[in-house]
Amino acid sequence: MSLMPVADALAAILADAAPLVEEWVPLASGHRRVLARDLSATRTQPPLPMSAMDGYAIRAADAAQPGARLTVIGEVAAGQPAEQRLEAGETMRIFTGGVVPDGADSVVIQEDTTRDGDQVILNVAARHGHHIRPAGIDFHQDDVLLRAGTRLSDRDLALAASMNHAKLPLRRRPKIAMLATGDELVMPGTCPGPGQILYANGFALHALARDEGADTIDLGIAADTLESTTAAIRRARELDVDILVTTGGASAGDHDMVLRSLEAEGVAMSFWKIAMRPGKPMMHGTLGGLRVIGLPGNPVSSYVCAFLFLVPLIRALSGRRDVAHIGESAVLGRAVGGNDGREDYLRASLDYDAMGRLVATPVERQDSSLLSQLASAQALVIRPPFAHAADAGAPCRIIKLPL
Repeated sequence: MSLMPVADALAAILADAAPLVEEWVPLASGHRRVLARDLSATRTQPPLPMSAMDGYAIRAADAAQPGARLTVIGEVAAGQPAEQRLEAGETMRIFTGGVVPDGADSVVIQEDTTRDGDQVILNVAARHGHHIRPAGIDFHQDDVLLRAGTRLSDRDLALAASMNHAKLPLRRRPKIAMLATGDELVMPGTCPGPGQILYANGFALHALARDEGADTIDLGIAADTLESTTAAIRRARELDVDILVTTGGASAGDHDMVLRSLEAEGVAMSFWKIAMRPGKPMMHGTLGGLRVIGLPGNPVSSYVCAFLFLVPLIRALSGRRDVAHIGESAVLGRAVGGNDGREDYLRASLDYDAMGRLVATPVERQDSSLLSQLASAQALVIRPPFAHAADAGAPCRIIKLPL
């Protein structure tokens, strides 16, 4: 199978990625979940004119000049509206959030008044509507304030609560099973033997997927045998996951069993190997509702491919509007050489120069095994196929990595 261009590979992965089913979730559990439908206000906010300050509710016509003296006939606290109407020459003590009494059209803050028994002297001229929040100044009933496909922030939850929604129509979280392969892998905290490697990829991949809103299941590490790899793939199917992510075993060596196991289980492969660096030995296939992404074993390749392909798939299944990564313009912080027919994704640090331009400086060593270089990177510099060498200061395109 020939190398597939990056754009074509992403299109193949997203081809059947329809949003998952809707479910109703308590408001308190909605953070970072995705709305399945537009959400409209069930009420007007505020429902009545409210005082924005502590002071006195008055008729502005009674205090056109400083020095007006009015009779205090009552008090309005938040949640305790006045039962009587304000008439000429009268005022009511009012507190922030209190409903402005009928007849009043202005609030004078307490700092601008002098109390004298049941009288209050206004030391400033009143202004019509001053310090009053009109009914509906925030929103009105039936206003659509949160759109389908929105991933809810903490502030969105506060808005939904103010709209009087106790439950929210959200997309089901994608469920992902992650399988590592390789006889050489051992878990952190152990003492690796000769030729053994500490397993690191999965920790980044689980965190990346969860940050994007997926639930993850760890299938552990499969041995480099057809039986072990196939058994793990069957386990993923039994768990009814939406995505199976494998790491390692995607090359063409005698001990690389993932492709053979997937094909033996009936997975229809859409591609194997893509025209990018790092990440050439990546694959994708489907089996019914199961989507399979086979990531390379090298840690940088694994992470970069997951970021570029798995993240958009999670977003699409979650029903988000912002599925694709957003590229930005920058300038190179150091010279880079030309490349071949593969699209390069160079790990880079970010800064700003004296002219305020965003500067992306590729790390010196781009080897796909160097996790220290990946951990310190803040962005990927995209170098299209057959790009010519470029000097420092030349324009480039970047995608920022998660913080």
